[in-house]
Amino acid sequence: MANEVAVLAGGCFWCTEAVFLDLVGVKSVESGYIGGDTINPTYKQVCGGDTGHAEAIRITFDPEQLSFDDLLDIFFATHDPTQLNRQGNDVGTQYRSAIFPQSIDQDGRARAAIARANEQNGGRIVTTIEPAAEWYPAEGYHQDYWSGEGQNNPYCLAIIPPKLNKLRKSFQAKVKEAAGQPS
Repeated sequence: MANEVAVLAGGCFWCTEAVFLDLVGVKSVESGYIGGDTINPTYKQVCGGDTGHAEAIRITFDPEQLSFDDLLDIFFATHDPTQLNRQGNDVGTQYRSAIFPQSIDQDGRARAAIARANEQNGGRIVTTIEPAAEWYPAEGYHQDYWSGEGQNNPYCLAIIPPKLNKLRKSFQAKVKEAAGQPS
């Protein structure tokens, strides 16, 4: 079976990228921008909150090793989908919780995942399903940020390790290291 692509926005892309890079079946994760009006936006423009884009990640994965449903369950477990247009101290529509389905099948699965998450969170999920839109890769220094500069960034050090700990605790069988694969 061919690889699939999922596009998810769950706050700062540095933080979501680090989580999904750690999963069995994930071939690549690219940070970028989606869902806005500006052509070829820059990080500075998106952070300003005026472009309409979300900081997002584009995940290429092998659905025989990791299903789209698994990706969505991990997505909901590793960010706060009950915060409207924010994740912790990151505030603005660029930090919204959103799913950008790449097919009709993904759209249906996204709706089912939101329903499951709503059951577990008292109906408080604010994650949106938005149409697939033009994808703009973030600047090179944002890619694979955690494994490089992020290890020295106080913001990343405060946010990413708890997300990774939750991933490893709740989804141990899906983590590369637990499955004997290199991270």
